[in-house]
Amino acid sequence: MLYYLLYPLREHHIFFNLFRYISFRAAAAAVLALLISLAIGPGVIRKLKAMQIGEEIRSDGPQSHLNKRGTPSMGGIIIIISVLLPTLLLAKIAETTVWLVLVSTLWLALIGLLDDYLKIVKKLPKGLIGRYKLLGQIVLGLFVGVVVYFFPVVEAARSSTTLPFFKNYELEFGIFYIAVVAFVITATSNGSNLTDGLDGLLIGLTAIAALVFAGIAYVSGRVDFSDYLNIIYLPDAGELTIYCAALVGASLGFLWYNAYPAQIFMGDTGALALGGAIATVAVVLKKELLLILVCGIFVVESLSVILQVFFFKRTGKRIFLMAPIHHHYELKGWAEPKVVIRFWIAGILLALLTLATFKVR
Repeated sequence: MLYYLLYPLREHHIFFNLFRYISFRAAAAAVLALLISLAIGPGVIRKLKAMQIGEEIRSDGPQSHLNKRGTPSMGGIIIIISVLLPTLLLAKIAETTVWLVLVSTLWLALIGLLDDYLKIVKKLPKGLIGRYKLLGQIVLGLFVGVVVYFFPVVEAARSSTTLPFFKNYELEFGIFYIAVVAFVITATSNGSNLTDGLDGLLIGLTAIAALVFAGIAYVSGRVDFSDYLNIIYLPDAGELTIYCAALVGASLGFLWYNAYPAQIFMGDTGALALGGAIATVAVVLKKELLLILVCGIFVVESLSVILQVFFFKRTGKRIFLMAPIHHHYELKGWAEPKVVIRFWIAGILLALLTLATFKVR
């Protein structure tokens, strides 16, 4: 919004020419998102406490988590506000790439908010019934898939995705690309939700992933960098740098209150939206397969649950002490902050590996 209002004023003062540069707007979005989250955090926490919107803790979970009962949840509201406002102010919101990611963020945040409301306020143990939650995710995925397929930014990349480690080679899906997009968004959103089980774990990994995709969006939207790296040039993909930068800033701001011991939890309001937003960014940038690397912790968390359920149904025994796998390490005696920091380290290593794929081709 500010871009459309202030950039035309460059003829009157050279300062306004800064709004031409994605790097300036991205940095401003990150700082603004951080400040917004830090500013509204205390007020949201007080309001949620006053409304008695506190987290219910599983009785069969780690005993160390029982003292978290009553901690305000639905804190994803802080993240969503802190991401949306800077993006609306500083990005070219008329671009398909931007509004598509904003729609994904809002849609999944609303699904998560409904789930949190039913669990915490209405005291329904399972919250929103699983199949309805899944339906909402699939509907969003199909919508994004249809938009990307029928209104491609680059015609040649309508239904294809970049294959990591291979130069000038793309995987073509044809009309099935729409279903692939739905699967990617649904799987990543659920993986993000499963990862949200320890103080600061998910939001830290989100900041790492958002920072990686900010860099990818920036180089994908520049002819010179995309040509040098032999990746698909996507006009206006650089505008997603502003969104990703805002997500980094919002994540760091929320981490201020979510670090151990957490003053607030994001709930499904944040967990579903964060995974879906990152997946949508990857889809728009034609880097869906890179999600397996940059969001590798989400993949491991999801697989641990799938394997645990499958093995238990077949044998009556468990592979892990508890799933998702972060609880397994807790029950093995690791302190919660140690689990979180080590998972962050793994996330950083995966992020570096993701970036290395652009040269190791």
